[in-house]
Amino acid sequence: MMSQSVNIKKITLEDCKSMDLADPLSSFKSKFHLPEGIVYLDGNSMGAAPKQAFPDIKNVVEEEWANGLIRSWVGADWMSSPVRSGNLLADMLGAKHGEIIVTDTICINLFKLICFALKFNERRKVIVYEACSFPADGYIAQGVSNLLDGYSCRSIPEGEEDYDAYLQDDVAVMVLNQVNYKSAYMRDMKAFTQKARERGVLIIWDLAHSAGAMPVDLNADGVDLAVGCTYKYLNGGPGSPGFVYVNKALHGKSVQPITGWFGHANQFAFEEKYTPSKTLSQFQTGTFSALSYQVLETSLNLWREVDFNLVREKSLKLTDLFIDLMMPVAKKYGLTLITPEDHSVRGSHVSYYREDNGYAIVQALIARGVIGDFRAPGVLRFGFTPLYLSYEDVWQSVEHFKAVLENKEYLQEEHKAFQAVT
Repeated sequence: MMSQSVNIKKITLEDCKSMDLADPLSSFKSKFHLPEGIVYLDGNSMGAAPKQAFPDIKNVVEEEWANGLIRSWVGADWMSSPVRSGNLLADMLGAKHGEIIVTDTICINLFKLICFALKFNERRKVIVYEACSFPADGYIAQGVSNLLDGYSCRSIPEGEEDYDAYLQDDVAVMVLNQVNYKSAYMRDMKAFTQKARERGVLIIWDLAHSAGAMPVDLNADGVDLAVGCTYKYLNGGPGSPGFVYVNKALHGKSVQPITGWFGHANQFAFEEKYTPSKTLSQFQTGTFSALSYQVLETSLNLWREVDFNLVREKSLKLTDLFIDLMMPVAKKYGLTLITPEDHSVRGSHVSYYREDNGYAIVQALIARGVIGDFRAPGVLRFGFTPLYLSYEDVWQSVEHFKAVLENKEYLQEEHKAFQAVT
């Protein structure tokens, strides 16, 4: 079955160049630093650097820190960074101001949010997660259940299609990914949230592979709780902070367990007893890096110029193009497409499964300047970031892919040794 937006006729390099000329998002590529000769298909793992981040971070270091010193927590308003960045994200993700705060990491935030959610129905003692999700979601769910007496976890097996069957009477919380990190399968967030609500189950949505890749409308979809990261499609930089979304209807009705100083209702009163903030600030814990928040804020301000409908349209065209160009290559060299061809359930990356040498193939591509990644046991994964990828980039990536396989470059010893990060 051919993908949905690209013509069945043979696609040429000239076709790709024509698509670039007609691309309404083409001007954004110049706003990012991309090394010469690199086709970056890993923005779903870590986004590219916005050029404006360099002078902005220089100002934080050389002016706000060097000259402002501790005064910059107020003078440069570092203190408001988590709320300010959260409000920028709220504008992007269909939430109200005050419903998103940027803090900690996605793992820590998921721990906080699961514990927060369990308080809403303490008679229910089961936490459900997906076996096919990024493992951290399951690790955190298991950690919470091990910590709390009487709680247990239940995993939805990989390949299971009937998620409704897991909305059982003993289930308090379910952790789901809007977009799967391997296959790019996209779940209907609105429909499943409604089903879960009818059965008394709170859903925590993991937006790691959707925020910044497509339109997300948390309020319109009726979402209660969500977590996400900012270093992937949002281009917040390596290790940039995560975020928490809590619908305003739930504010002040539970408390997250990591009761740090920054979550106190009156932080600078230095009281002995912890009183949680009634706002989303209760999800903050300790002092954060002003440097990291500046890079993130720079990127989020760039996103204010972007129409997410155009982002989604281009994402689908880029992934369609890649799938179509790769079709004969995949067939010839034993690569199985595991990403949906159906637009309505596809995220913004494309993955193939290969029984052997998958990691070495990715490394051989990287040696040629085409950067993707590998996920065990045999998934070759390629992310398509519409702001800084061109259709010609896609064409070139497939040409390199052909060469790696035809010339068996992946059999070279230097491509076989697993590195610390795959």
